[in-house]
Amino acid sequence: FEHPRLALDAHGTGCTLASAIAARLALGDAVADACRAAADYVHRALQRGYRPGRGDVVVLDHFGAMR
Repeated sequence: FEHPRLALDAHGTGCTLASAIAARLALGDAVADACRAAADYVHRALQRGYRPGRGDVVVLDHFGAMR
């Protein structure tokens, strides 16, 4: 699975990816489909992410990433 690299420093991508895969598996997706959907979700969440406060670290926008 590939997405264009985003030039940002983000937090929470690994646990979000794992949780999204688990959720898709629980919905009955095949493993490859669950991984693809989860990777797409994390990429959208990063694209729509924001920097809270004064920091440079991007926080994923989970609500903006939902379709």
